[in-house]
Amino acid sequence: MYRVVQWATGSVGRTTLRRILDHPDLELVGLYVHDPAKVGRDAGEIARRPPTGVLATSRIEEILALEADVVLHTPRISVPYVDQNAAVERLLAAGKNVISVNGFYMPEVHGDAYAGPLRAAALRGNATLAGIGLNPGFVAERIALALSGLMARLEDIECRETVDASFIPAPGFVFGVMGFGTDPASHDIRRGPLARMYTELYSETFALVAAALGTTVATLEPDHRLTLAPRDLAITAGTISQGTVAATEWCWQASFADGCRMTHSVLWTADPGLHGGRDAAHWQIRLRGRPNVELSFRLEDPDPAAPASRAAMDALAALMIRAIPEVCAAPAGFWQLPALLPYQARF
Repeated sequence: MYRVVQWATGSVGRTTLRRILDHPDLELVGLYVHDPAKVGRDAGEIARRPPTGVLATSRIEEILALEADVVLHTPRISVPYVDQNAAVERLLAAGKNVISVNGFYMPEVHGDAYAGPLRAAALRGNATLAGIGLNPGFVAERIALALSGLMARLEDIECRETVDASFIPAPGFVFGVMGFGTDPASHDIRRGPLARMYTELYSETFALVAAALGTTVATLEPDHRLTLAPRDLAITAGTISQGTVAATEWCWQASFADGCRMTHSVLWTADPGLHGGRDAAHWQIRLRGRPNVELSFRLEDPDPAAPASRAAMDALAALMIRAIPEVCAAPAGFWQLPALLPYQARF
């Protein structure tokens, strides 16, 4: 039985909270929340489950005092990227393994000033820090690498995600983290703090893929694109005014030291109809070389009436929970994602 703390209860956190409560090998021992209105409420009430006796708190000191094996860390990602690290370091130093959706796939990419305090805290608490996610975390880092094992020669990797954001109910996420509704004439989000945060996050993806292939990232260049609303667009989170951002495509082009190229793109849109040529599948992976390999896939909920985002939330929660035994058994420090026999030009 693993004793688990759930950290934050947004759309991802509520899903992982439910999966913790439903799992026969997991025991919820703590719940951290940001919303003052949730403090003191039973975790079961927040998760729409029977009462658990575990009450939500916004005091990290109460979490640090718990006997817990692991913390599932699912807060909204911070701008700047480094702001989340202070709490994570305290959790690690207190002996809690941490599985986070907010990066941490390869912290050393950002240099010792960033990774050093995290590693020191993990060693001090004999704990492990792991990054787990769908994108980043799974699409390129695990699926694309696994597919590369089919190839005799690898020249180019392309991973593209398309997300219909029209159903997302959180205004703070849609109009903040996603950047919808901004006016590029006065504030071009492709060159501000939001763009820097995403580059820092996804630079770990490029570095991890390159390392698995036995090479390094030589260059990494942004190629971000904005689509403006041709008219006022009413979506679940609010209204996007005509002429403001209705879709953001965060895209980077990398060259590896061995000559291989990699493109990684995340398209969030308020209206898929604005991108007529884009495949409707949630993810597309294309590998070029010999042979060429292509894969398109989507996640679907078995209930056709379910919210559009529920399947992805379930998959992300499954990834995090599946990693608990391995992360808890791992040596102190940083945990690396497993990859199955990726392509290597040389042994």
